[in-house]
Amino acid sequence: MSALLPAWLSAFLSVFDVAAPWALLALPLPLMAARLIPAEPEGGSGALRVPATLVGGARSGADLAARGRRRALLTWTLWIALVVALSGPRLVMPAAALPASGREIMIAMDLSGSMERRDFALDGETVNRLTAVKRVGTDFIRRRAGDRIGLVIFADQAYVAAAPSFDTAAVARALDEATIGISGRSTGIGDGLGLALRRLDPRDAGGDAAGVRPGEKAAKAVILLSDGANNAGQTAPKDVAELAKELGIKVYTIALGPRDMADADGEQDVVDTETLRDMAQASGGEAFRVRTTEDLVRVADAIDRLEGGRALAPPLPLRRDLWPWPAALALLAAAALLASRRGA
Repeated sequence: MSALLPAWLSAFLSVFDVAAPWALLALPLPLMAARLIPAEPEGGSGALRVPATLVGGARSGADLAARGRRRALLTWTLWIALVVALSGPRLVMPAAALPASGREIMIAMDLSGSMERRDFALDGETVNRLTAVKRVGTDFIRRRAGDRIGLVIFADQAYVAAAPSFDTAAVARALDEATIGISGRSTGIGDGLGLALRRLDPRDAGGDAAGVRPGEKAAKAVILLSDGANNAGQTAPKDVAELAKELGIKVYTIALGPRDMADADGEQDVVDTETLRDMAQASGGEAFRVRTTEDLVRVADAIDRLEGGRALAPPLPLRRDLWPWPAALALLAAAALLASRRGA
């Protein structure tokens, strides 16, 4: 169809469009009304005859004709501008192509008191576990452009720190601003995973999500990081992992810390690697063990590869409304027409 149009018209239509093109059908209505509505018959008996002596100061016929033309011009300007404004003209501004995957990922992060332990190294300095997780985690989130990502924080209680969004920068900022103690100091792994499952969109993508063809489901996953054992909350971690399997959601678990519960020798704040591994296996995901910052970086890269498959999506056209301009012109024409009638 575009091949049949002149080049200038095709270029114009690629930049401008209208939200309601059917409104433009109203443009010829005044002409149709003038043709279809019968004119008032001449010689009516209701005419008022004024003596010529009383109208001596009246304007000349040429002046009246010019005034009539101006009024007609203002009337048509008012009508055309009003109809164009109602049609909703818009300026089309194509955005750059963005990566799209059709994936939805919730990150569930342990924010219990044990995350304060300083047994990780970063840039040659000893830092606490949370600082290392923030550095690696924010970098991982920013790399996931095209995914719908959210963040759940859990300790005594679980809460959503960032709702699932394509705005990966905002989610990374929410992780970077997380503070130990705002949700308690214990570890409710089951509640954290349960809340993450609830916040993943339960509907099939059905082609609405970027990168998902009609009839397909968006791939959903939870990345759960903990450095302790479940000692708070209302749900058992393994039971929630079974629910994740029923929902078709993979759970990747990251056991953080240098010591395991199996060889703790009475030490506190050690990670329950076995439970986290069982959770991952129950859901069809994978379990990872992290003892150093380098391990954490390797795990982030591994999950990034497992949940890869991003590709450039078609550019998304952005539209800027232009209707205020013809609406303002219609308002000015109406004001000028009213002023001309009062000055008559």
